[in-house]
Formats: sequence, structure tokens, C-alpha cells
Amino acid sequence: MTGLYDIGAIALTLLPPERGHQAALWGLSHGLGPSERADRHPSLAQTLWGRSFTNPVAISAGFDKNAVAISGARRLGAGFAEVGGITPRAQPGNPRPRLFRLTADRAAINRLGFNNHGAEAIARRIADYRAGGEDPWPLGVNLAANSDSSDPANDFEQLVDTFAPLADFLTIDISCPNSANGLVFLSPGPLEDLLGRLTALRDGKGLASPPALLVKIAPDIEDEALDVLLDIIVAAGIDGITVCNTTTARPDTLVSPDRTQRGGLSGKPLFARSTEMLHHVYQVTGGKVPLIGVGGISDGADAYAKIRAGASLVQLYTALVYEGPGLVARIQNELAALLAADGFATLQDAVGSEHRSSQVSTKITHRMNPKAPPP
Repeated sequence: MTGLYDIGAIALTLLPPERGHQAALWGLSHGLGPSERADRHPSLAQTLWGRSFTNPVAISAGFDKNAVAISGARRLGAGFAEVGGITPRAQPGNPRPRLFRLTADRAAINRLGFNNHGAEAIARRIADYRAGGEDPWPLGVNLAANSDSSDPANDFEQLVDTFAPLADFLTIDISCPNSANGLVFLSPGPLEDLLGRLTALRDGKGLASPPALLVKIAPDIEDEALDVLLDIIVAAGIDGITVCNTTTARPDTLVSPDRTQRGGLSGKPLFARSTEMLHHVYQVTGGKVPLIGVGGISDGADAYAKIRAGASLVQLYTALVYEGPGLVARIQNELAALLAADGFATLQDAVGSEHRSSQVSTKITHRMNPKAPPP
């Protein structure tokens, strides 16, 4: 049955990109799509931030901006969800067209600009979902400043105040290239001030189970500047880091007609850079800060590479356009098989393993490329 849903999802690519996205959301929000178990492989389960994750795979923020398909994402077999990005006030985003498929490159370019219904409407939806009686399931909320805001730090404070009682983690998105205020906190001073204010606000709410605070970083930062930001993030006591957002870079390998469109590039061409960055962030933070690996994941081997590089959780989005909704469950199955093949009893044993053992990395390279010299 999953295959039929995948065929239907791929048929949505016959629609213009944004209409296809809206149709997919509508289908998931109305009970369409495969129904898969998220807990089919006990080896994939772990506990982070005091929450139980039955598996590490989810759809990234940007897919369900308005929290209309949380239950639908759960039915795909995802181990958690992240909705948004959400701004305090509703905003329409950038003019259309603003989403482009790069089919030959297995990629996409977007300049959506945080189009969303605003914090009040989305908080109400999340509260309704929470009141629906479903078993606990980790839910994250991606937060962003309004494009026309004169005080983006205050925007983030409003959002933390609104969503802290509703979410298991809050992602502070300081790395969107498509919004006027999307990158203002990539300087050390403003970032340090922002994180200090937000952690104090979160901690001061007196919640029995406060949400983790994560920071989402951009792939276009040079390592030297990145290390400065990482020092600030760690010193602020931030609970996790998402690596990484879309890129404004355009690799020479791109061949699709829309490859020169302005916006953030996602999908397969981002895999190498995002994984290299993940490896670096894990090294710099000493593996002490849980990481979410995002960028170019299209199968279990890609997800496993992120985990070995240091990710505890992984997210995908663009590959769903080309592979269909059954991809979430397939990655689960492939991950479990890869763990078993390399002798890992649990996912946590594999997190960051490439930093600890060259033997595991060599075996995986050989399995993915049989022409390589055997380990």
C-alpha cells in the first residue's frame, strides 16, 4: 500500500511546486497517506532532553509551517515532528513564484520567506492536537522573526513565551536566507544577547517540563566564524543545534533550468556540505550537545552518515518530493539494518562513531561502494 501512496505523491510533481506542496499537506491532514509504526525497531529508540524518541527520523521544519498535519506526519512513521517557521504575526511571505523543483538534481530552491498564519492561530492548533489524547510524541516548533519587525529579538521572546508550554523543543532559526530578519543574529554580539534573553525567559516560566532550546545554523558560514558562534551557543547552555539550513551557494554540478533562481538550495547537492559541517560541529562541541542533521538525506545510508558524523536526530524534506511519503519508513528499516551490520546495539552507540573508529567508516564506505578496497 505504501508504494501506491508513493506513486500518488510523485504524481503531485505534475502540479506547480507550491500547489503540489499544499495538496500533500491537505492529504496528510485528511488521513491520506501510509500508516506506519514509528516504534518498529527498538534499536532506534533514544531519550533526549527528557523526551522519548522511538526513532530519529522526521520531516524538517518548512514542510508543515502552520501545524495542520501533525497527526499525518506521525502516521508516516516519523519519530517526532517540527512545525514552522512561525512568526509572531501572520505574514504572506515573498511574491510567487517562490518554490522551484530542480528535478534532475534531486533538489529544490525556495524563497518562501516564512509565510505562515502567525503565532496565535498555530498555537491554538498545537493546543488542540495536544488535547486530542494521542500518546506523547516529541513536537518541536521552529521560531522566526517577522520580516518587517523593528525588534526581531522581541519577536523571538514573544514566540518562546507562547510556545514554551506547548512544545518539547523550540528551534531558534537564525539562518534563513529568504527573510529580511533571517540572518541578523549571525553576529556574535546580537546572538549572545538573544540566547541569554531566551534561556532566561524559558527558565523563568516555571514549567514542570520546559522545552529544549535549539539553534539552527546556516551552511554558508566559514569555519572560523562558525567556531565563534558555537562558543556562544555552548556558553549560553543551548540544548541542541540543527545543522543546517538551506544554502545560497550554487554548486557547479547543478543542471536544472531553475538552478539560478534566488533562494535557499536544498536536497541532494547540500548533502556533502551539510554533513561536513555536522562533523565539524560535533568535533568543536565535543559531542556534548545533541545535534539534528539536515540536508540532502534521501535514504538510510545518508541518514546513517549523518548519525556517524554526530547527529542524534535527522530530518528530511526535499527527498519526499521525489521519493514519496513511504521514504520515512524505508529510512527506518535501512537504518536498523545498518546498525545491526556494524554491530551497534542502539542508535546512540553509533552517534559520532566516525570520530571514534575509522574501521566502521571504512566498512560503510565499502558497502556503499563495492569497488572500494575492502576493509
